[in-house]
Amino acid sequence: MGELYRARGASKVYHMGEVDVEALRPTDLDVIEGEVLVILGPSGSGKSTLLHLLGGVDRPTAGTIRFRDTELTDLDARGLTLFRRRHVGFVFQFYNLLPSLTAIENVAMATEVAPNPRDPREMIALVGLADRADHFPSQLSGGEQQRVAIARAVAKAPDVLLCDEPTGALDYRTGIKVLEVLHQVNHEFGTTLVLITHNAAIADIADRVVRMRSGRILETRVNEAPKEPGAVEW
Repeated sequence: MGELYRARGASKVYHMGEVDVEALRPTDLDVIEGEVLVILGPSGSGKSTLLHLLGGVDRPTAGTIRFRDTELTDLDARGLTLFRRRHVGFVFQFYNLLPSLTAIENVAMATEVAPNPRDPREMIALVGLADRADHFPSQLSGGEQQRVAIARAVAKAPDVLLCDEPTGALDYRTGIKVLEVLHQVNHEFGTTLVLITHNAAIADIADRVVRMRSGRILETRVNEAPKEPGAVEW
């Protein structure tokens, strides 16, 4: 498999008045096409900052980030917007569904900006919610809303899903269901998954694990025997 991302010396400093906060120290990271990569670390470790840089939501203060043959750090605001539309699906801890739209309408909305979208009803069925497609978010459980959010992200047919604590607001059983859906997306479509979490047990499903603390990568290791989500206990 080829290289999807290549970050070299990527760092991020936020200027807070007279204080500079180094959220991400100079970082080198490769992401491989089709892999499940878990970035593990406590709050404040820099993992969300790194995810935002990979997603083109923010720019590094220094260093470079390349997606395939495109240097993201060379793109202007419009270029980054097009990059996100064409290549990236986001799944966050909180679902960000529009309350006035049904589940299927929330998914369909994402397909309007994608060049080669997938069928929204097929994506709702993929996450096991075909019978809940016409329900509003207020009529869905937290786990169901998160699965709708995954369907919305996958409907864009992205090359990569960037997942920010996708099980953080869920109980164990519901979290396992969400991990199973993400695992299925990776296996069925070959979508690269980059998943950040503070939960060390979730790293068991990864092909590779990156451990972060204090804005830097401490360790990168290959997981020789990734577990199925249902075998994860935390």
